[in-house]
Amino acid sequence: MSVNAKDVMKLRKATGAGMMDCKKALAEAEGNYDRAVEIIRERGKAIANKRADREATEGVCLAKASADKTFGAMIVLNCETDFVAKNESYVALATRILDAAIENKVADLDALKALAIDNTTVGEFVAEQTGVVGEKLDLSFFASLEAGYIASYIHAGNKLSTLIGFDGEVAEQVGKDVAMQAAAMAPMAIDRDAVPAETKENELHIAMEKFRLEGKPENMLEKIAQGALNKWFKENTLLEQAFVKDGKMSVNQYLAQEAKGVKVTGMVRNSLNG
Repeated sequence: MSVNAKDVMKLRKATGAGMMDCKKALAEAEGNYDRAVEIIRERGKAIANKRADREATEGVCLAKASADKTFGAMIVLNCETDFVAKNESYVALATRILDAAIENKVADLDALKALAIDNTTVGEFVAEQTGVVGEKLDLSFFASLEAGYIASYIHAGNKLSTLIGFDGEVAEQVGKDVAMQAAAMAPMAIDRDAVPAETKENELHIAMEKFRLEGKPENMLEKIAQGALNKWFKENTLLEQAFVKDGKMSVNQYLAQEAKGVKVTGMVRNSLNG
């Protein structure tokens, strides 16, 4: 049967499927638009099942804050190749999922996958898009933050993102600077108080053994090791790190200068490269 060109375009816009796939679906559905949508989705799920054993290690890691800057979310949407990950339509697909997560303030990855979108769930929607994209897709990570003010940062290439929560409003540039600091320097915690006790003990033990092997006096080992631990804190905690834009001050000193009284209350950092 002949297929209406307007219906083909409408179906393509709704599903993201290619022109020929939309035309075939409409023909198979004998012009019934709703049935054609179902056919596109069914084919997407079938393709997803066939590609289930494929490796999906490429993709995008995106972060964003709500319009009022009080809620932020981050997702990782994986695919098989970097070629697909760099495609604008793929980034738009991931952004749409992220926007839905923020709009509904979902709590975790399971809640995001169960969220309604386009008369289906996000989990099913991702599976259906496998048929459109032609590669295995996997929504593998979700995190969120709530705070008085949320700053987000996505590094060039969409492989690395950060979210920083503050207990009060800060200038947009200040928030971005701290979010970029977390992206560039990969701190393991906000400050030394947030470092797990086990990690502190392990780092102290490593330092003591190092200095013992170097022949330092036994009665001085703990004091020397404590100094090494303090240095470790300055390298691995956000607020004690040297500020990347001005190494003469710490991030904490930068905040005291630019956002007096405001504290960092949360941090999320994720990268596809680990």
